Amino acid sequence: MDALSVSRRAASPPRFAGGPVGVVVAVQFAVLTALSGRYGFHRDELYFLAAGARPAWGYADQPPLTPLLARLSVELFGSTPVGLRVVASVLGAATVVVVALVARELGGGKGAQVLAASATALSAFGLVVSHMLSTTTVDVLMWTVLGLLTLRLLRTGDGRWWVAIGTAAGIALENKWLAPLLLVALGAGVLAAGPRSVLRSGWLAVGVAVAAILAAPAIAWQAAHDFPLLGVAAGISEDDGAGNRMLFVPMQVVYLSPVLVPVWAAGLVRLWREPELRWARALAVGYPVLCAALLVLGGKPYYAVPALFLLTAAGAPAALRWLGTGRYAARRSAAGVLAVVGAAMSVVVALPVLPPAALGPVLAMNPEQGEQVGWPEFTATVAGVWHSIPPGERAGAVILTRNYGQAGAIEHYGPRHGLPRAYSGHMSYADWGPPPEEKTGPVVLVGAPGPAADVLTGCRVAAVHDNGLGLANDEQGTPVRLCDGPRAPWPQLWPRLRHLY
Repeated sequence: MDALSVSRRAASPPRFAGGPVGVVVAVQFAVLTALSGRYGFHRDELYFLAAGARPAWGYADQPPLTPLLARLSVELFGSTPVGLRVVASVLGAATVVVVALVARELGGGKGAQVLAASATALSAFGLVVSHMLSTTTVDVLMWTVLGLLTLRLLRTGDGRWWVAIGTAAGIALENKWLAPLLLVALGAGVLAAGPRSVLRSGWLAVGVAVAAILAAPAIAWQAAHDFPLLGVAAGISEDDGAGNRMLFVPMQVVYLSPVLVPVWAAGLVRLWREPELRWARALAVGYPVLCAALLVLGGKPYYAVPALFLLTAAGAPAALRWLGTGRYAARRSAAGVLAVVGAAMSVVVALPVLPPAALGPVLAMNPEQGEQVGWPEFTATVAGVWHSIPPGERAGAVILTRNYGQAGAIEHYGPRHGLPRAYSGHMSYADWGPPPEEKTGPVVLVGAPGPAADVLTGCRVAAVHDNGLGLANDEQGTPVRLCDGPRAPWPQLWPRLRHLY
């Protein structure tokens, strides 16, 4: 029997368990909000704040959506970590709801929907991306939405769902350039396992056109700037590709939680074995295709994690059947203990519940925790060097940083120390321009010199940053140099200082 015929005769999904899923979402949102100000901004968040203050149709390393959301959030709720992260918490809550809807689409009843929602809300990766705003926060939501819409298309055979898929894809492409990987993987799954009839629908062309129209501004910006994102991708593959490939499989096990591996693995098996889900086999094929593509490209292991949320939703009914009733009480008790342990580990690894000084062991599993600590102190270190410049020379002086996190921190925290804006050749900071040509005075050089060593004169280390916690994050031990000045006007030197990764 043709898979599309099966899909058209498939029973309507169970009722959505809005009440219980809503409770999961409410608890998640409350916990995230309570902890959102416990540490401070992440380096990427500082960059998003800077980018949002300079609205554009694109940036060197990303389309405009996340910086615009950052600007919206701080304008509505305040320029603090709590204010910025409101939007992250909302996006995380939306992801939980969508994963529950995926479980429903795949025949999961109330229990399966709540299990899928809870697993998403309590997974380490889900908590990390919902706690702080990043392009991945938006990407996870959009990938799960694309998964839900694709499953709806495959189940119903109604080609008009291509328009919704195209709309979601276009929005996703205004945030990050990874969504086509999922669509190509699912498309390969449809070609391999059916129902292929959906690929012959005239609505497919409409969906592609909608996606292209929505993504056009960001693509046009990249084209006008010689596609810097390709340079970023090449840098990731060249510098991190070998490590990404080596860690890819182990990280698939730990990103959600080792406790959830049997659930999403059961989802793979269920999609392939259950005749009533024959229409959804494309998802079971799509995940390994996606992983293979990322291994070839040297992509980061977390790029595939949204697909694991979809598989977790697929596996929830099977997990509940395995737990069973009556004589399976021992299974339920063991599963309950493992769930509590797994949830506790996720919370400690992903959220700022420990004192910053105690983060050392956590950083091995989630270095992003350390990147939320010490930025005000870092800015104070730079300020100490700046104020060592004689007052009469400061008008012609410049602060130059190695990376966008350093520049973003100085831009945000610097005014309270009387600092001017910082310049950097990193990512979009390079596009925001060099120092004015008349700035020929001393240079406070923050971080490893890199190419700046060849364009500045008389550099000597004036301070070494210490966060006071003994915390080995990326900025601990950063040298701050004081240099006599540039060897040539800044506009001439700037192309040599630009770097994308």
